[in-house]
Order: sequence, then C-alpha cells, then structure tokens
Amino acid sequence: MRVVIASRIYRPEPSSASFYLGSVADALTAAGHEVEVLTAKPLPGQGEASRGETVKTFPVLRDAQGYVRGYVQYMSFDIPLAFRLLFSRRPRVVFVEPPPTTGVVVRAVCGLRGIPYVYDAADIWSDAAGQATSSGLVVRVLRGMERFAMRGAAELVTISQGVVERVRQLGVATPIDVTGFGADTSVFGYRDVAREKLFIYAGTYTGLHGAEILIDAFASFAETHPGYRLRFIGNGTGQEEMRARAAALGIADAVEFAEPVPAAELSPQLSRAVASLATLKPGGGYEYAFTSKAYSSLAAGCPVIFAGPGPTGPFMAEAATHVPVGTAVDYDVAAIAAALRDAADAPLSAGDRQRVAEWTAAHHSMRAVAERVAARILAVGTAGKRRRARDAGAGAA
Repeated sequence: MRVVIASRIYRPEPSSASFYLGSVADALTAAGHEVEVLTAKPLPGQGEASRGETVKTFPVLRDAQGYVRGYVQYMSFDIPLAFRLLFSRRPRVVFVEPPPTTGVVVRAVCGLRGIPYVYDAADIWSDAAGQATSSGLVVRVLRGMERFAMRGAAELVTISQGVVERVRQLGVATPIDVTGFGADTSVFGYRDVAREKLFIYAGTYTGLHGAEILIDAFASFAETHPGYRLRFIGNGTGQEEMRARAAALGIADAVEFAEPVPAAELSPQLSRAVASLATLKPGGGYEYAFTSKAYSSLAAGCPVIFAGPGPTGPFMAEAATHVPVGTAVDYDVAAIAAALRDAADAPLSAGDRQRVAEWTAAHHSMRAVAERVAARILAVGTAGKRRRARDAGAGAA
C-alpha cells in the first residue's frame, strides 16, 4: 500500500511530533508498505530523516526561533503542499498532522482525488489558540477550519479519551481511535550515569502550560536546597518574563534556558537529572490534555513532577502502583516546591531508575503506539480501495 504522510514537522527536527510521525513511518515500512513523507526542509545540520521511507522536503518560512509556527509560516508550507498532493502519484491513504490549515488543504485535495485520509487529533488547536490570542475572530476561524478538517477525515486518531470527549463537544462525529502516546525507546532509555543537582523542563512552554510557576517554586526550594539548577530545554513564550522573574528572586544563575536538542542529546540529560518537570495551567480550557513529555522522561528512568489538572495526574497515580514514577501535585508554588524537596531528599536509586525505564518501555513505547496508528491508517486505505471497487462495479452495471 502506498501511504503519504503530510506534516510541516518531521525528523530530524527535535519534537515529540517528529518522533511520533517517524515511528509511524517505521511501522508502515516494516510491514512492507511504501511511505512518502511531504514535509518542510529541516534546518542545516539537523541530520538525516529517512530510515527507509521517501522524504520529500521543500523550503518554508520559519519564525525567529527556527520553527514553522505562525499563520504566515503555515501557509508557506500548506500552499506548496496542495500542489504536491494534487500532482503526486496517487496514494491509497494520507495521514495528516495538524495545524488545521494543513488539514483543510488535505481535505480539499483528497476530496478532489477521492483519497481517504486519517487526521491526527492529538490536540485541539483552536482551544490552544484561545489562550494565545485575544481575538475571538481568529479562534472562530481556526475552529471552523479544524472542524472542517476533522469532519472530512475517514478516521481520527488521538492520545486520550479526554480529547475524544472534546472533539464530540465540537460537533465532530468522525470515528476516533484512541491509540495513546509513548516514548521513543530506541533513543530514550536508562543510562547508569552520575546524577547532578538538576531539574529539567523539556519541551514547549506557553501560556497553556503555565511553566512560569516553576520559577517561583524553584526559588522557594532553593532557600533550603542551594546548589541545584533548573534547566528549561525547548522553546516557548514568555521566556524574557521568566528570566526577569528569576533575576528578581535572586536565582538567575541557577535557572538555565537551552535550545531544543535532538532526543539523543536530551536522553542523557534526563538520566543525570533528579527529576523532570511538567505543568498544565488550570482554567485554560485545556484540562483534558495529557502531558506526553512524561513518557520520554520515564523511559530514561527519570521520575516526573507534574503540576496541574487533567489526565496526567491519574496516570501518574496509577503508574506509581507499579514503579516509582514521581508525583503529581496541585498547580501551586508551595506544592511544587515541596515536591522538589522530596525528590532532592530521597532521589531514586540506580536500580529504581532502571525499573522505571524498563516498565515504561514495556507499557508505553512509541513503537507500540505507532503500530496501532499504522494499523488504523492501513484499515482506512483498505476500506477506501473496497469502496472504489464497489463504485466502479456499480458504474459498469
């Protein structure tokens, strides 16, 4: 079967979406199918993308941090994508990654060519936009585009039941399969290395995440535990404000901001950290979201301190009945500071960290998730072929 993956982001660009889409491509090619990826040209020096799939890239506009993020940047990817899909050799099925603008292009072209597509609804972009802009018009337009993209799909795949419920609230009746999310255990794994007095927040931080609370919590923690560092690895909004807050609290030298790094570089940093941190801000309409960065940390044997609402807390509580994965606390400065102290005072042993990594690899690997997603893509492609055959037979009759 010939499958096309359409996404503005793909490996080797460091992001959870890149790891995920690459794993789906790996699962499809391992099963003997032909995969073509239509994506953006990566930044120089990021490495190779292909592990057997055909990767076709084209130049796009990027923001100041080098990301394809923003409506002008999205359009610089989506407009060429429309022509590439329209005139490419016909695939059996297309798998599309948001933003919704890309989903709109894929629906339009696939509708013209009679090609079914699967939409990755891991996130609700219009909900996120509601926190990033004060323009109600922008949110309404994006929500309309998102509905259009999801309603035209043969099937949606998503990471949690919370997203399913939110999709239904938006009036989308398209079949949805909860395939989950996981860690790329071919890269993230246990390493027996010396631990440092270090806490890491790895990934995007925006107003929805509310990671700025970690500055105040770390300042409180540092009063009783000097010598520790807090490192943010990734990109996000409000970084200057966070730097200013750290300076005002007298901890500027202990708070670091680093650029995103490939998984192979992030994994050993997690192995050396006392714990990783993850947050989700309450009251943002995003409480259904799962903080998927927890999987990569646990796969490296690094416990997680999560603060906020949503399904991540219950996951942590259930996982803790098997291995010491860390803790979930309220989105509160004092609660987070207390969790930091507990982690510093009773760090996991090497044996415990190895058990956490092994448990995560066994139950939450990206490979298993990718195989489930690939199975749904292939099922849609097979059903599409049968429909075309029936239609051709009816036409001949």
